[in-house]
Amino acid sequence: MVRIGALVPLSRPGWVEAGRHLLAGLELGARERSWELVVRDTAADPRRAEAAVEEFAALGVAAVVGEYHSVVAQAAAARADALRLPFLCSSAVLDALTDGPTEWVARLPPPQSRGWRVYAEFLRGAGHRRVAVVTQPSVYWASGVRVLREHLDAVVELDGSADEVVASGATALLLLVGHPEPAVSIVESLRRDERLAGLLIGAPAGQPEFWPTLPGIPFLRYLSTLGPLGTRVEAELRERLGEAPSFVAFEGYDSIAVLAEALRSGGSWSEVDVEGTRGRIRFSRTPGVWQWEGAPVQVVDRDPTAPDRFRVLHTG
Repeated sequence: MVRIGALVPLSRPGWVEAGRHLLAGLELGARERSWELVVRDTAADPRRAEAAVEEFAALGVAAVVGEYHSVVAQAAAARADALRLPFLCSSAVLDALTDGPTEWVARLPPPQSRGWRVYAEFLRGAGHRRVAVVTQPSVYWASGVRVLREHLDAVVELDGSADEVVASGATALLLLVGHPEPAVSIVESLRRDERLAGLLIGAPAGQPEFWPTLPGIPFLRYLSTLGPLGTRVEAELRERLGEAPSFVAFEGYDSIAVLAEALRSGGSWSEVDVEGTRGRIRFSRTPGVWQWEGAPVQVVDRDPTAPDRFRVLHTG
């Protein structure tokens, strides 16, 4: 019996919806291999993640997998590296996942610098040169703002009030804030103001994936056209979740597929070459962690005329 430790945000202030989808993918992959999944709720708390990694090491797990929040994944990666315990980050994207190079940590999603660059390309292609952001104090949000400033003509930070947005002259406003609040309240307030009828409201980090009542908000999604494996997994995840699986659920399933290949080859990330739900997965050495370089990146939104359908606006 292979035992795997899983880190998942399942209670507030963690993003519970993302955690539920991530866990569904992890559980499906583990069940197919008759693996034991030892799950711990991080609740978006780095200290809880560190304690969980310590517990996993004491339990003798073969590897640790999961996590959605970047600052939590950072803490888990540092502890796993110190304990020489393999850790595959399923869904967190902050570039600096570790302080330095490590052989013990790998990441499935693309780094933030790549994903947010693709989002900036989408904005430029749509004619948006002056962009406003509403942000909260966070290493993750600050890193995202730096990427946007590297690729756009002007990025101004606002508090999200309609008067301030109008005065800024921005044609797009990005929400770099918590989910569901204050993000949902800001969207509802701005959409009621007739002066901002042409304003694009975006949320790069992916909150609209779980906002069926707020369509038309472009966000980053790490998904691609599904092949036979992806189609089968999508159907099984839909049955398990009772709704369409998000890209986070596919990341969970692919994480287990990667771990199976890595453990089969003696724990080497460099030897991984496996078919995932979203394409062939191989890892390359980066200055920090091992990275899936081919992870798909899309900018999508929910179709205002059919909110259950996603429109692909840009790929990168």
